[in-house]
Amino acid sequence: MRGKRLLMIPGPIEFTDEVLSEMAVPTLSHVDPEFIELFGQALERMRGVWLAPHGQPFAIAGSGTLAMELAAANITEPGDNVLIVHTGYFSDRMADIFRLHGANVDVVPSAVGDLPQVEAVRAQLKAKRYKTISITHVDTSTGARADIKAFAAAAAETNTLVVVDGVCAVAGEELRMEDWGVDIAFTASQKAVGVPPGLALLVASQRALAVHRARRSTVRAYYCDWKNWLPVMEAYEARRAAYFGTPAVNLVRALNVSLGQILAEGMEARFARHARNARALRAGLSAIGLTFLPVREEIYANTLTAPYYPDGIDATVLAKIAEEGAMLAGGLYPSIKTKYFRIGHMGMSDKSEILATLGAIERGLARAGYSFPIGAAVAAAQSEYKKA
Repeated sequence: MRGKRLLMIPGPIEFTDEVLSEMAVPTLSHVDPEFIELFGQALERMRGVWLAPHGQPFAIAGSGTLAMELAAANITEPGDNVLIVHTGYFSDRMADIFRLHGANVDVVPSAVGDLPQVEAVRAQLKAKRYKTISITHVDTSTGARADIKAFAAAAAETNTLVVVDGVCAVAGEELRMEDWGVDIAFTASQKAVGVPPGLALLVASQRALAVHRARRSTVRAYYCDWKNWLPVMEAYEARRAAYFGTPAVNLVRALNVSLGQILAEGMEARFARHARNARALRAGLSAIGLTFLPVREEIYANTLTAPYYPDGIDATVLAKIAEEGAMLAGGLYPSIKTKYFRIGHMGMSDKSEILATLGAIERGLARAGYSFPIGAAVAAAQSEYKKA
């Protein structure tokens, strides 16, 4: 489409036409039988996407940061010990939220673009009794991807609750919530789930719900309290109306459509598609001399790539790339934010979007004065796709 700029940032992302159509239909009452049915379907479908057949879904109007607080507030009481697996900017935010709710927070540190070793986390879990461990699956600031299965297995050895910040991961990166022993996993609608911004999405295990019910103190957040939201979620899934706060009606409709599309694709196929697209994008960028913020290939994310600017190029190139057809994001991690940029490739994005983005990057870099073989990025990505 002439004048169209692909939105290839870490969220909001590109959305399917069917999802966008739901945002334009007349808004129903939140107690309309049609909406009750659609909301109930969406909650049921969340279990399929999270691979948590016995989990409790929550879909609440708000941002990804609300989802973070929904997780921390409901299982944390003053004096609880919480361990943060540090992977970047959003690990720091999660630590701040847990502290706000009274936790004693310890952090297993890592260098920028790296992750703590599982053995270091296991040793810390055994050195001190922790109620909860919190892990960011893909840190949106660095593009580093944690091995959730391995970290959760380590936490199981000490019966520690596992919280996964999946904001830049759920529905794009492999997550088998129930099989891996994850107690809470959350995201935001505008990421790989593929819905415009405005919904905090969370699934809680039965163990997490039991911890919440056994609290000795009240939750320190009225809007976040599962006590207020759980009856609403249960009612809609039972195809009955309930009220605590007005749901985001059109966003829920869009969510139901997107979740249906995700499940129709199949989770295995979806995980594989995201991995294939990430490999192709990195192959293209590598072919023109770009390097990446994560320090090891095995921790590269499949939903987000964080390349360094080449020598002699700075953030002003992003405007040129946007003019060539792809909107990308600048750096976020404070100490290096001027040295790198970020490309989101999740949700509906596939081969055509990856190749178009690489073409825009090539043209933008060329305009900025960077010397490289024109067409090399697109050709390398095409070669990677041929391997699949």
